[in-house]
Amino acid sequence: MQLFDIGNFLNGGKDAAFTLALVALSAKMAGADGVVTNSEIAAFRASVDVPSGSEKQVERLFEMAQSDVAGYKTYAKKIKKLFFDQPQTLEHVIDSLFYIAAADGVIHEDELYYLKSVSDIFGFDDKKFEQISAAFLVDDDGADPYLVLGISPTASIKEIKRVYRSLVGEHHPDRLIAKGVPKEMLEMANAKMSAINVAYKVISKTRGI
Repeated sequence: MQLFDIGNFLNGGKDAAFTLALVALSAKMAGADGVVTNSEIAAFRASVDVPSGSEKQVERLFEMAQSDVAGYKTYAKKIKKLFFDQPQTLEHVIDSLFYIAAADGVIHEDELYYLKSVSDIFGFDDKKFEQISAAFLVDDDGADPYLVLGISPTASIKEIKRVYRSLVGEHHPDRLIAKGVPKEMLEMANAKMSAINVAYKVISKTRGI
């Protein structure tokens, strides 16, 4: 039995359906390693814009989703169906899930498996998943700026500039708003733009752009 009905959630149409599916995916992300921490709950609250007056309902849904037998794939497929023509929105959903996974200071193997599975459902290949994860799977030197931009360290300056301009065009919040991206994703879009800009700045400094 599936606990949630996409069609009736908050009577809010597509945006509400998206919120519901995002709540479910976030809950399952938080519990992917078997433990839901306070930091993960705080990260969920920071990344999901809950409709005014629906806070208690959404928190209850968050709790229920952790044990919903429908499974996360059901909700991932619904988000993919809702935004099949907006890959940037799907990418920001993965960003949000990574944000929750990293909230306790480490991304566990089970969490990474979950993230990769959702990414596969969304239609992203291994290279794209590596690019998305680059900003979150960091070493002592920080994120790899080339991975963040999805380019090779041997890329020409012309190619670096082209890719940077393309990424800015894809992820700029104003452009996403014009495309009807759910408001829940705008904060994550700003974070994505920040990561892109930082990566480009680092590369520009080292390559003399």
